[in-house]
Amino acid sequence: MPITPDTKDWTWVLERPCPDCGFDADDHPKEALGADVRATAAAWSDQLRRPDTGARPDEATWSVLEYGCHVRDVFRIFDTRLALMLTEDDPQFADWDQDETAVADRYDLQDPDTVRVELVDAAAALADRFGSVTPDGWARTGRRSNGSDFTVETLGVYLVHDPIHHLWDVRPAD
Repeated sequence: MPITPDTKDWTWVLERPCPDCGFDADDHPKEALGADVRATAAAWSDQLRRPDTGARPDEATWSVLEYGCHVRDVFRIFDTRLALMLTEDDPQFADWDQDETAVADRYDLQDPDTVRVELVDAAAALADRFGSVTPDGWARTGRRSNGSDFTVETLGVYLVHDPIHHLWDVRPAD
């Protein structure tokens, strides 16, 4: 059975806590976004050292490795989006199909050690960019093609949910 593409609009996490992973946007102020990105990258680095990294828990769920590749790419995509927001007026972001990317880039066959390094590097670049946001920069805007509007602040908080939620997804079974 193939992976079912995720078509949910997760922007609701900006308004209410995630009932699965417990993420609460109010716990992630803009001043901490860089530190939040670095902390989740460190946690992902640990996950990518697991001996079962490439094993899917079932046919319909990504492995730790596949989720790690996704998180790495999320950091890269959001660094690009943040750069656009900081340099252009109200940019519209290019669409990104995470499921198509997972198949095309063969997430399942990537080297966990390489992914770990790339993920940490992508997180560092993104965290540094959040660290460079000026006080008036937090209100700059950008939007997705589906109509979701973001400020730099809400984009950052929305972003931080993703790697945290996926840490919940890959937690070992009790």
